[in-house]
Amino acid sequence: MHFHEKPNTYVTNVEIKVSDLQRSLTYYQEAIGFKVLHQESDRATLTADGKTALLTIVQPETVEEKTSLTTGLYHFAILLPTRRDLANIITHFHNNGIYFGASDHDVSEALYLNDPDNNGIEVYADRPENEWTWNFDQVHMVTEPLKIHSILEEGDGRWAGLPADTVMGHIHLSVSNLAAAEEFYTKGLGFEIVTRYGAQALFISTGRYHHHIGLNTWHSENAPKLGEHQVGLKTFSLRLDNEEQAATMKENLLAIGAPVNDIDGGFQTEDPSGIVVLMKF
Repeated sequence: MHFHEKPNTYVTNVEIKVSDLQRSLTYYQEAIGFKVLHQESDRATLTADGKTALLTIVQPETVEEKTSLTTGLYHFAILLPTRRDLANIITHFHNNGIYFGASDHDVSEALYLNDPDNNGIEVYADRPENEWTWNFDQVHMVTEPLKIHSILEEGDGRWAGLPADTVMGHIHLSVSNLAAAEEFYTKGLGFEIVTRYGAQALFISTGRYHHHIGLNTWHSENAPKLGEHQVGLKTFSLRLDNEEQAATMKENLLAIGAPVNDIDGGFQTEDPSGIVVLMKF
């Protein structure tokens, strides 16, 4: 999990808009295994360890369904500590009739679900980093069928919710223009490209992780940004290391024409697809 520690820049919290807060709370607690950290009438903050916020769900006063293709969330990805934890959540899903997709990405083994508002979720476990294949600065990733029976052999059937060491592993975004997104996240925020998937997707990280952020235009090229009241991604937060890094990021963002606004504990910016990014210490 050292890829999700300073000095790396990594996702700490994802904030999504939902149409029915109570329905989503039930889903994220019973199906995914989160615990409630804080709750108000229109929002709830969810955690795995009882103290660290990983996911915030918000019900806007006026709710609109996402009726057309827009930019925003492709999925957020919950990183489990071990392969045994992945086996146990597979058993939990099976026992409770929870449908999921599955893929082997070589660097990781992943499950895919959608919440009641069709927000995309990945639940995954990394393979040991010494088993990843690097070609200079590019990491080898694939999308192949997952050998679920091999994973289940490591399970012990014990499932009591997300393990305390669970983190927000990465976020995958639907953007309107890949070149503009690349400039924002690399020149503006300092991420490095670690994998390109043809002309429509790229994966970026810090500290040679396989990816902290995925970007694609598979269903969103030239699409408008998500509406203020539409369900979907509201914001996501990235961890800042120190004041010097924050000052450099602000300077670089302003140089490429991105907005920068100070907020409590850091600053806020917006990518070219209208996705709000919170930079926090």
